[in-house]
Amino acid sequence: MAGHGLSGHSSANAIRYGWRLRIGMLLPSVNRVAEPEISAMMPEGVSLHTTRLKLTGSTREELLAMTEKVEEGAALLADAVDLVVFHCTAVSTFDPTMEGNLKRRIEQATGKPSMTTSEALICAFRTLGIRRIVLITPYIKATNEREIAFLAHHGIEVLSDAGMDIAEGCRMPSIEPGEWYRYTVAHQHPDADAYFLSCTAIRAAPVIAALERDLGKPVVTSNQVMAWQALRRSGVRDQVLGFGRLLEQF
Repeated sequence: MAGHGLSGHSSANAIRYGWRLRIGMLLPSVNRVAEPEISAMMPEGVSLHTTRLKLTGSTREELLAMTEKVEEGAALLADAVDLVVFHCTAVSTFDPTMEGNLKRRIEQATGKPSMTTSEALICAFRTLGIRRIVLITPYIKATNEREIAFLAHHGIEVLSDAGMDIAEGCRMPSIEPGEWYRYTVAHQHPDADAYFLSCTAIRAAPVIAALERDLGKPVVTSNQVMAWQALRRSGVRDQVLGFGRLLEQF
């Protein structure tokens, strides 16, 4: 008689209850990529829990509207987690003041430590000694321009940028990982210290290692930097293999 076990779940370690760390994530409502990618990057004993804030488009008004209910979403997460992260690259890099405002509001509402994608990104660049990058995104031009200005504020020069001009969040996950590989290779720059594939909603994690091998430079993605910084600042020092050199740096 055939057994009733579920294939792929042979180890209890696959169940991540968060006995070492529970990360709470505020995520754009349309995003269906960040949870599976970040969960795949979590070591044993670390769990990921999410609450969504409304964001489906790319206009200035839509991006700013995502921040309106930050306190409400963060307070719901705080009942279950150790750390609350605001995870949206386009919103957290909207201008140099956004990060501090979001963290202050989250911490006042929850009493828990907080992080943003923008903070994780700058910490990753500094740890890897990155000063000059190629920026690869699914974004429209205005979003790229705001992100370039944010990075310049922190001393990071964007040597070139390439965006796919996608405004709808629901379309961003439809780009296959292989297309991100080819798009990045097509925009390589000889003077770049690294390549940044920006956006929490793109399926870039599967090609990080191949891009690093073939470009010979670090490759950073939004979901990768959030996973790395959340673990690092919480004292979880496990090396995570398969998602680029950043997650091997603790």
